[in-house]
Amino acid sequence: MIKKFIDKLLGKSTPGTSGGKPHFGKREEVPASVHGINPELVDRRAAEVVATLKQAGFEAYIVGGAVRDLLLGLRPKDFDVATNATPEQVKGLFRRAFIIGKRFRIVHVVHGRGREHEVIEVSTFRAYLDNAAAGQVAGNEKTSKAQLSGMQHAVDASGRVLRDNVWGPQDEDATRRDFTVNAMYYDPVSQIVVDYHKGLQDAKKKTLRMIGDPATRYREDPVRIIRAVRFAAKLSPLGFSIEAKSAEPLVQSQALLAEVPQSRMFDEMLKLLQTGHAIATIEQLRKLGMSKGIYPLLDVAVERADSAFVKAALVDTDRRVNEGKPVAPSFLLACVLWEDVRNGWQERLNQRHHPLPALQEAIDEVFDKRIGDVSGRGKLAADMREIWVMQPRFEKRVGSTPFGMVIQPRFRAGFDFMRLRADVGEVEEALAEWWQDFQAADDERRDDLMDQAREEQKARQKAQPVVKRVPRSAPAAPPRVAGPATESGPAGGEPELAPEGDAPKKRRRRRRKPGSGEGTGPSAAGE
Repeated sequence: MIKKFIDKLLGKSTPGTSGGKPHFGKREEVPASVHGINPELVDRRAAEVVATLKQAGFEAYIVGGAVRDLLLGLRPKDFDVATNATPEQVKGLFRRAFIIGKRFRIVHVVHGRGREHEVIEVSTFRAYLDNAAAGQVAGNEKTSKAQLSGMQHAVDASGRVLRDNVWGPQDEDATRRDFTVNAMYYDPVSQIVVDYHKGLQDAKKKTLRMIGDPATRYREDPVRIIRAVRFAAKLSPLGFSIEAKSAEPLVQSQALLAEVPQSRMFDEMLKLLQTGHAIATIEQLRKLGMSKGIYPLLDVAVERADSAFVKAALVDTDRRVNEGKPVAPSFLLACVLWEDVRNGWQERLNQRHHPLPALQEAIDEVFDKRIGDVSGRGKLAADMREIWVMQPRFEKRVGSTPFGMVIQPRFRAGFDFMRLRADVGEVEEALAEWWQDFQAADDERRDDLMDQAREEQKARQKAQPVVKRVPRSAPAAPPRVAGPATESGPAGGEPELAPEGDAPKKRRRRRRKPGSGEGTGPSAAGE
């Protein structure tokens, strides 16, 4: 900050400036008659947050991707608000508001309760700062916690922003956003769109253009690389593409993602696959030459995206999201890694391991090899394991097993997984249909289905070829020892053989005589 102040006194230019005059864009106010946003697409609660802030004397706007989607005639899934009020001032205006985050301090304003609750994210306008003037740390968020605790603006050695909590005016806030189409502000009260970087024009041209120098912006926050792919995937059906200058540094900048915390990378990977555009995301990654190297689990998903089972899972995930249904990361990851589990399980079965321990061992191996730190997320790992362990149990449709299955909390996820397996021919279609009927049936219908399952089991058993056990051959007779014949048989104590076709006579045991030498040969196993 001192360096920046001295540079201003000396008239030196800093990044983002020319002769001391900042390039923050020219403010353009676009009226409703030009932008054409339909007010009915605006979330009522987001509009209420804006109105409350404005009534308190602050500036406030809906911002970011929500404005972009509104301009395109889409109904946004999430609404964010930007204001010149500080996080503490925002929190004081709402009954249920919580300040979160260290890297970027924001406020979550919560409406409703339970499943019906909605969160409006409110951020304060941030200043555009020269990273050369920021505090620098040698490590990252984990290794430099003590240093970062007192910093408002900090970067690591590569230039990645670790703290960005210096407040500023709206034009600077717009400049520090990523793409021009995400840097517009909409006031639902006056219905004015505020645009500093020709975002409205880029939206009409269907272009994704990075604000500022793309390579520098990716270095400041490498997650922007993933966001670029996600936006391109989401908007590609509408004809959008990444501007060539903004796309060029993407592959080279990929290495920067190694410094991003794994927990954040995992969350960003899920956004790529679970926001309703998974298939388009895979296409964009391949098109941009980024099918490998972003995140190990994502590499596996891209590699297997053309296999029947994983493709069915990705298509089903897109369908559910677009229908407004919930999706769980455990389900999709279980689908992506099922090939590993199934192969490991089969290998152990071939080695005559017991089926259930074999499956558990295969699962443990996959967690160690593919999941890594994610396995520490207890519920995710537990849900994946339960989906997999449930699969062989679907084959058991007699006794109490079906009744116990349908009352399990994860039954529906396990069934949907088995349903996909049936769709690609991995299990019989009739099995999936039986369980579909059973879970929705009344007691009388369930009894009928159980009877049907028993009859099918009997029919399968009858159809199986009968394997006759071949009796073990009798051990080779020991060499006969010369001696007198006894009442029990010829000399040497050997039993007489029964005529062919009759059962052999029961062999009588004979007490040995001391020193007779009987039973000392290699075939005395029966003694």
